[in-house]
Amino acid sequence: MICRLIILIVLFSVRTVAAAEINGCTITSATLCTEMDLSGANLRNADLARAALRQSDFTGADMRSANLFNADMVLVNLNSANLGGAMLNEADLRNATLIDAKLTGARLNGASLKSANLTGADFTGAELKGVNLSGANLTRTKFGNAQLQRADLSGTVMNGADFRSADMAGVNLNNATLQGADLTGAILSDVDFSNADTNGCVGCPRVTKTSQ
Repeated sequence: MICRLIILIVLFSVRTVAAAEINGCTITSATLCTEMDLSGANLRNADLARAALRQSDFTGADMRSANLFNADMVLVNLNSANLGGAMLNEADLRNATLIDAKLTGARLNGASLKSANLTGADFTGAELKGVNLSGANLTRTKFGNAQLQRADLSGTVMNGADFRSADMAGVNLNNATLQGADLTGAILSDVDFSNADTNGCVGCPRVTKTSQ
């Protein structure tokens, strides 16, 4: 009975520790592992820098403090994943889904999340300098105290988003929809609000739309 219990414990440990090795593909730095099922995997502190992970499923995965620098994550599913403190500088997350994902304190400087779905995601205290979020869905997304200097948020839907005390200097909000967004205490120097919909936005300037 004791031996059986030990075996079960070992097998469970292997499932979490070796979760980066699935279907014959070992996930390490610069590896090629596209279209993988890594839902619920334990990838905490994993080194996935420059890895090709596009179209993979990371739903509910623990990716806290993982190194995803310059990783190819186009069309990945990160719904409900925890990427708190992760390194995602220059990562390619175009068209990815991060619904209810947690990225508190994560670094995404220079990353691309163009047309990504970030509904309900939490970027509180994250670094997003120069990030490309154009066309993204930022409904109810949290950016409190985040660093968004020179970010491209043009054409985004930001209804109910929280940008309180965020540094948004030089941000492009051209054609963005900010209905119900909260920018209280945010740094808004040199922000482009041209053609933005700021109805019901707290802390936004009044914007006159240009006729097309």
